[in-house]
Amino acid sequence: MSGFIGDWHALAILFVAGVIPNQIWRMLGLWFGGGIDENSELLVWVRAVATAILAGIIAQIVVQPPGALASVPDWLRYGAVAAGFVVFMLARKSIFAGVIAGEIVMIAGKYWLG
Repeated sequence: MSGFIGDWHALAILFVAGVIPNQIWRMLGLWFGGGIDENSELLVWVRAVATAILAGIIAQIVVQPPGALASVPDWLRYGAVAAGFVVFMLARKSIFAGVIAGEIVMIAGKYWLG
């Protein structure tokens, strides 16, 4: 079993250093934010900032791809984003459907190119 999972010490350290601190902040956010109105100006602003940051990261990855994604032609990266957006809109703004469609286009295109 240890050959499949690897060193259990590393997994324990990963859990302690990565998961537990993250969960503490999530629980505090739920506790403090539980009484805030979802349509308040503060949360509308927070959602707008989070969306802008995400859009910026996606644009940077598409325009200046890191690592193995740099080997994918520009037209395929842009086409995958466009296909994901079209499916997102057609699937009643389902983020999951848009991401899956973009991934399928990217993987199929890379497979087709060789």
